[in-house]
Amino acid sequence: MSRVKRGVIKMKRRRNILAQTKGYRFGRSTKEAAAKEAIKHAGKYAFAHRKLKKRVNRGVWQIKISAMAKENGTSFSKLINTIKTKGIALDRKSLAYLAEHKPESMARLMKTLA
Repeated sequence: MSRVKRGVIKMKRRRNILAQTKGYRFGRSTKEAAAKEAIKHAGKYAFAHRKLKKRVNRGVWQIKISAMAKENGTSFSKLINTIKTKGIALDRKSLAYLAEHKPESMARLMKTLA
C-alpha cells in the first residue's frame, strides 16, 4: 500500500479557518486553535444577535408609532386597539414606515379611525 501524505489537505483546512478569522485581533487570526474557538463564539453570537435585532426593531417601531399618535392626540395603545377592532391589517412595521416617511398618510389614517 502506498503512503498517503496529508500536508495539502491539512494546509487547505488551516487556510480556510484562518480566512474566516481575517480581521480578528491578536492570536485569533493567526493561530489555528484560537481561530477555531473564535469562529465558534462568533457563530453563537451571530445567531443570538439576529434574534436580538428583531426585538430591538420592534421597539423602535413602537416608539415611532407612539410619537405620531401623540402628535395626533391619542396614545399608542388606543391607536393599536382601534386598528385591531376595525379589522385593519396593518402591522407595526408598516405603521412605523408611514409615521416616519409619510406622516400625511398616517395622519389621514388616524382621522379615519377617529
